[in-house]
Amino acid sequence: MTENTELEQHPVARHWIDGEWVDSAVHGSSINPATGEVIGMFTKGTKKEAAEAVDAALRAFNQTAWKDNPQLRSRVLNELADRFEVRANDIIQLLATENGKILPEAGFEVSITPAMLRYYAALTLTEHGRAAEWKPGNISILIREAIGVAGISVPWNSPVALLIRSLAPALAAGCTVVVKMPNLTAQVNSLISEVISEVPSLPKGVINIVTGDREVLSYIVDSQHVPVISFTGSTTTGRAISATGAQRLKRFGLELGGKTPMIVFDDADLNVALPKIEKALTVFAGQFCMTGSRLLVQRGIADEVREKLATRLLNVKVGPASDPASDMGPLINKSNVERVNQMVEDAIKAGAISIVRGGPVEEGLGAFYKPTLLEVNDPSLPIFQEEVFGPVLTMQVFDTEAEAVALANDSEFGLAAGIWTRDADRPLRVAREIKAGTVWINDWALMHDAFEEGGYKQSGRGRLRGLAGMEDFLEYKHIVHNFGVIASE
Repeated sequence: MTENTELEQHPVARHWIDGEWVDSAVHGSSINPATGEVIGMFTKGTKKEAAEAVDAALRAFNQTAWKDNPQLRSRVLNELADRFEVRANDIIQLLATENGKILPEAGFEVSITPAMLRYYAALTLTEHGRAAEWKPGNISILIREAIGVAGISVPWNSPVALLIRSLAPALAAGCTVVVKMPNLTAQVNSLISEVISEVPSLPKGVINIVTGDREVLSYIVDSQHVPVISFTGSTTTGRAISATGAQRLKRFGLELGGKTPMIVFDDADLNVALPKIEKALTVFAGQFCMTGSRLLVQRGIADEVREKLATRLLNVKVGPASDPASDMGPLINKSNVERVNQMVEDAIKAGAISIVRGGPVEEGLGAFYKPTLLEVNDPSLPIFQEEVFGPVLTMQVFDTEAEAVALANDSEFGLAAGIWTRDADRPLRVAREIKAGTVWINDWALMHDAFEEGGYKQSGRGRLRGLAGMEDFLEYKHIVHNFGVIASE
């Protein structure tokens, strides 16, 4: 089948630039990872489309009332929340089809976006400055201004929620935006653009969305007209774009990789802990920066945890979103199945003990990978240190609280952690010692729009959500007014 024939048979996802649908010369295929079937075509962004998007955003920043009108920005954010609620089912179904999430996971991702938009709609109308007469006749006024055009780069694993997490505070601050969305969710990207196009009060050029790869990201990062980048993705890419952007003294907000330790003390309620730990591994098929990928278990309960968790993982039903019985969907594509499986094979060869050897599902064309549990005694193994981005859990046994903390911190990452105990004093004590931006006690993946999240160490820079979520997109300006000059005239 020729590309032209496929273009006639499938919907084509295009870019949204300056309030218009934009095509490009190169096209690609969108694949359902559960079946391997082509579900659509998309236009691949190049430097040309990236440049057009930056120019449109710059015009909107300089020539519209957007940056100076908080009432308009608040109204647009609320209208966008309204449109997401109206189109929620369409987005859920397409997200499940193209991204592979089972329907409850896709539903959760879409359900949290309106609240994020409404939170920042309210924050838009909150004063962020102050004034003081610091000596007679001299008034200092501190105001907050939008920094300019914001570049936002979104990964494929949660394209809806992670877009809104950066987009909402950028818009609230008064920035106009250029968004680089991933090729692997091109159909979802196009539907989000359609939803955005339905917002009646949104000025043309304020939001521009380009589907593309590193060519698009590189242009945005290098552009002198984009002073701030909000990037969610791998630590490797985060380091690379930071080095490039440093030449222009660019501001970066980075949420990068994670290797979340889940510490289970011997007084933990396993009836509560084990179901949560299972979910921490299998939600989004382990393709989540906060996936609970390192299990640290106190020796007194290690045998019980090993046995019960193995039983739970063996009973996880891996299947497509179309099957309501599915507990976990596919990985994003076959190449990621091969990559994850090679990491597991290398770990076993290096001495890791296979407790549950899940692995690829060979039947059919779907990119399915069953959950895997490995016991690791050597914390230097790559499987313990590197982000797998798949449903692979390592288990280590510890004896003391101090040893647990040391193991938890034995990582270049510091995005999140979990603690399981019924002790009254231990949770906060241990949480203070763990080098991570978010620590859950007797739970996992609880988030709140008003409270910040982000990483320590190589897991990132800056914070998202909450008041701090707007910081990257705002500048401080100090205006000093000498009223004495006026009085003397």
